[in-house]
Amino acid sequence: MNTFKRIEPRRPFTITADGLKRITLGVTDSTGAMSMSTHGVSHREQPKPRRTTVAAQRALLVAAHADRGALDDHARQTLAAAALIADAQTEVVLVVFGEFTDNAALLGADKLIELPMFDRRAFAPLDELNALAACVAAYAPVHVFLPDNATGDGDLGRRYAAAVNASVATHVVELDAAHVASYVKANSVFAVRALPEVVLLAPNAVDPTLPFVGAGEQVVWRFDGAPVSSQGVVRDLGIEEIDAAQVALEEADFIVSAGNGVSDVAAFERLASTLGAAIGASRVAVDDGKFARDKQIGATGKTVEASVYIAFGISGAVQHLQGIKDCRHVIAVNLDASAPIAKRANLTVIADTQETIAALNEAAAAARSARGTGAALLNSAALAEGALV
Repeated sequence: MNTFKRIEPRRPFTITADGLKRITLGVTDSTGAMSMSTHGVSHREQPKPRRTTVAAQRALLVAAHADRGALDDHARQTLAAAALIADAQTEVVLVVFGEFTDNAALLGADKLIELPMFDRRAFAPLDELNALAACVAAYAPVHVFLPDNATGDGDLGRRYAAAVNASVATHVVELDAAHVASYVKANSVFAVRALPEVVLLAPNAVDPTLPFVGAGEQVVWRFDGAPVSSQGVVRDLGIEEIDAAQVALEEADFIVSAGNGVSDVAAFERLASTLGAAIGASRVAVDDGKFARDKQIGATGKTVEASVYIAFGISGAVQHLQGIKDCRHVIAVNLDASAPIAKRANLTVIADTQETIAALNEAAAAARSARGTGAALLNSAALAEGALV
């Protein structure tokens, strides 16, 4: 008698990165069918635990500006730093200047104070200082953390420390619950001191990936009166718009990069101009003479930290991937679905590079004709994303 059980061909399966079906063995019920609960448990990511459920006795406060509804990597690192050194009786309060649509709990915050009346593109240092001081007065944090950057947080942290005569440490590259450390004297000396009242954290000092989550409670915040206007003391001259081609790649927020798959350089440059993006290139494209050496991105070129990086026809050599490791969103356009760049990309478009560039240029031209040049430029980023998807 044959005692071998027939394999159920309709049992649950998973799809690999190569598009192949893989059946995972598991417990079967009396009918021989796969147990969905057992299959799910083995593959579903387990939820992270709460960092603490104890009533808060103290607070650490993190302040940062939002960028299009979210915190950038530097701000996330600063929040993670506070969460990592907080003990079970300490809550982490996040104060966000600007609209915030991200998940504060997943980032490690126990309380969220959103201040949507502030805009990162507007310079209102006195209003922001008053708002931060009000939040500090409400929660009396033991320490206040801010990213030490040039886009408002670093300035706000220094203004606050000077206004309240607080101890402060800037460009902090190492910290724990007892001390902070910074490089001084052209990075030749490592200075260490006790954890001060205000900590301005340098970029990439902390891994923002946390093994836990915060409570994520949103606090409805209202000022007792209208913010004190900065007019008359500080004058906002606005943001001067310059050609994206003139922005250094290390400072660019939006980069389109060309590889060996880009043959029509003129069409590529036209697309970059339409999208308002800086131009980068792979080493192969530079060696072929298509782009200047200062456009090369990678370990032997420049390291970039763009919010959006679109790679056209770049396979993704190890050296190039090192140069874009700090980019927030990477989009790859390539015919080879198994190219190394596809493993790094958040979105991979399997298509011909030249056809994709031509389609985007045509879509941009159509948008300009329908809406006018000004509206097309304002919506170019959204247009590009829609065309790629």
